[in-house]
Amino acid sequence: MAPLKGRDPQRIGDYRIIGRLGEGGMGQVFLARSDRGRTVAVKLVRDELADQEEFRARFRREVQAARRVGGEWTAPVLDADTEAETPWVATGYIAGPSLQQAVAGGTPLPERTVRILASGLALALESIHAAGIIHRDLKPSNVLLTIDGPRVIDFGIARALDAVTGSGLTRTGEAVGSPGFMSPEQVRGEKLTPASDVFSLGSVLMYAATGRQPFGTAESGVHAVMYRIAHEDPDLSALPQGLHDLVAGCLAKDPAQRPTPAQLLARAEGDGEDGDGDEPWLPGALIARLGRRALELLEAENPKGDTDGAGSRLAPPDAAQSADRPGSRAMPPTLSPASAPATVPLSPAPPGSSAAPAPRRRGIGTILMVTGALLLAGAGATTAYVLLNQKSNEQAGNGGNDTKDEKEQGSTRPTTNGGIPAAYLGTWETTLDPNGYNIRRFTLTQGKSGDTVLKMTASGAGYQCEFAATLESAGPPVRLGPSTVVSGPATSCHPGARSSLELVDGNLRRDFDKGKAPSVYRRAG
Repeated sequence: MAPLKGRDPQRIGDYRIIGRLGEGGMGQVFLARSDRGRTVAVKLVRDELADQEEFRARFRREVQAARRVGGEWTAPVLDADTEAETPWVATGYIAGPSLQQAVAGGTPLPERTVRILASGLALALESIHAAGIIHRDLKPSNVLLTIDGPRVIDFGIARALDAVTGSGLTRTGEAVGSPGFMSPEQVRGEKLTPASDVFSLGSVLMYAATGRQPFGTAESGVHAVMYRIAHEDPDLSALPQGLHDLVAGCLAKDPAQRPTPAQLLARAEGDGEDGDGDEPWLPGALIARLGRRALELLEAENPKGDTDGAGSRLAPPDAAQSADRPGSRAMPPTLSPASAPATVPLSPAPPGSSAAPAPRRRGIGTILMVTGALLLAGAGATTAYVLLNQKSNEQAGNGGNDTKDEKEQGSTRPTTNGGIPAAYLGTWETTLDPNGYNIRRFTLTQGKSGDTVLKMTASGAGYQCEFAATLESAGPPVRLGPSTVVSGPATSCHPGARSSLELVDGNLRRDFDKGKAPSVYRRAG
């Protein structure tokens, strides 16, 4: 993040600008915070584009389509004003470096990480394509890395730009799309299908695993690279053997021969061995980098004495929670993406799925620091921020002792025959996103150790999963065993980790053993 310049806006819509995140073909991207305290990324369209009605019309349609995109592996579109003098769009802020930034230093990702990356990107493309969108510009700089998996951003922008360029070229002659990651049909100016994005994904995976592009680099010359994409086989000599078939299938010249995102997901998960599924999906150096970035964001987001302009202290983010979510595997859980508004690269919001390994809870300071920092700084981890602030304030007023309510909830709540405290029983509900597309609802019933006491439904556009969990100990906190899938598609519904339930201010917080962000549920009647 760079500091603001003198000509930069101080506010865009309901968002106060904090710093500059970058600049691209469509406009500038700013880090911002809503009046309610949510961190977002705001993309402001260039003036010369804003003056073109053809661009505005396409931009308007692309924003509407982006709002329909579901899934946890994209940055949600949360707000926009396509009719403003200078149009803008706000998306969920993703607190992580891009794949390009992670690999550009000469450190390719290990094979296991690339396989999990493939799973997450396949799920993202499924969501994007389901909304009727073709990304058109999937490349390393449009893939962000977080503690719990990759996120895809900026889909739809290339098509909006194409509206004002006529033949897929910008006024300066730059292709719409990034030459090294374009598909053959994109290079030839043909009509695109979702298979074009799969080709680009293959090039992205090649870059992630080797630091090289399969058809040459910018130094080779743009036209030479584009010719090779259209007519020559990719150079996969540097690719680890275990990834060869996965990447080569994506890079088939004939779109009909490429796997669909669902087939790619099955291949990524079915080939080879992932090793210890409890290990973090990212290398340690990247995890430490995420921690530093999260702490920098906290510092930028919450400067000392920060007020709303009327002398009132700006409130912390609303308690938007994450929760159990279906996925292609138990993707490293710590940070839940869909929750806080944001404004940045074009990306959508609704329904969800998951994929990636869950980091093991170890006594490693770095991992714990990252997890805690990301919980505080991540757009989807605002619940943790609120809970930690509440606890800090309570302790400050009680000499560091637990509050009376906490003691009551933790030790004196009535139980039945030594079972689960009565206040925990009943039906509880939460949503994963501000629009309420992804709902998690469970019922907790009385039982003894080993009994099935929790039955849960995870639902959203295009999926519904039923889970169950047994009681390990009545507590409090109540300890539950790993959740099992009762019903739902195997591609979307996956078992969860052990968890604990604890009452906090009348809500029920669910903490997971494997570093996943806590979920906060409210009573459902």
